[in-house]
Amino acid sequence: MSTEREEARLDLLVKQAVYGLTEEESRELKQLQLQGGSNFDGQAFELTAAALSIASRDKVDSMPQHLEARILLDADRFFAEKSSSAAQTVTTSSAAETRPAAEETGGWSLWNYFPWAVAGAACVALAVNVMTDDPAPTVVQQPAQPQVEQKLTPAQERDRLLSSARDVIKATWAPGNVKEIDQIGGEVVWSDEKQAGYMTFKGLPANDPSKETYQLWIFEENQGDKTPIDGGVFDVNENGEVVIPITAKLKAKNPALFAITIEKPGGVVVSKREKIAAAAKIEAPKTSA
Repeated sequence: MSTEREEARLDLLVKQAVYGLTEEESRELKQLQLQGGSNFDGQAFELTAAALSIASRDKVDSMPQHLEARILLDADRFFAEKSSSAAQTVTTSSAAETRPAAEETGGWSLWNYFPWAVAGAACVALAVNVMTDDPAPTVVQQPAQPQVEQKLTPAQERDRLLSSARDVIKATWAPGNVKEIDQIGGEVVWSDEKQAGYMTFKGLPANDPSKETYQLWIFEENQGDKTPIDGGVFDVNENGEVVIPITAKLKAKNPALFAITIEKPGGVVVSKREKIAAAAKIEAPKTSA
């Protein structure tokens, strides 16, 4: 068989093992097989393709030692027999005389060695894959978790205001007109610049939100006592020290007095000031740092 036909036959054998052949290609391969050529058949290519497929797997279970030894022994015998057969075809004539004879008679040529070399390489790759320990597991990098800003407590927010605002004023709570509340303590802090403030209480009794609530009123220096600013409602559920943020409904400027009244649940728009739980008066004028 000519070199071109032998190449075509080998190409079809490889394609048959890997992808499969069409009807036309199958007929062509059959005709080439009838014309002779190397004794390397399609089964060897199929075994090679299977070996390469197994070798490329991500993980292969370890082979039993007795089976591994048997396969290696059979491989040694197989290649020894092929080498012996190939050696018998070698003559003592010169290369120039041998080459034409081999091409005409279909003897052992370079094309005979090439397929076996491919199969041998596949077997070596398979053996290395089987006898090698399992690869180290892949470490999956977890995406970085977004930094969530920790929510500050009212006491921490108060401390931040005191350290950041330049115009903070302070006033100490004193008892109002409610006889039962006569041991109240704590203070109120406020910043016109930040429009924020906090109230600290000691001894302010816990209230029942279903019956009543506490409400803050802010009296500005130049506004008079008839139209105080609503500073928000709040409840106290413990008798210890509590810190309450001020939620003024309007912008407050130069507060002169802060008062806490007891109102109905939800608060009121205008207080009758019948029950004043506590009051804090600014004793000194506000100064800026």
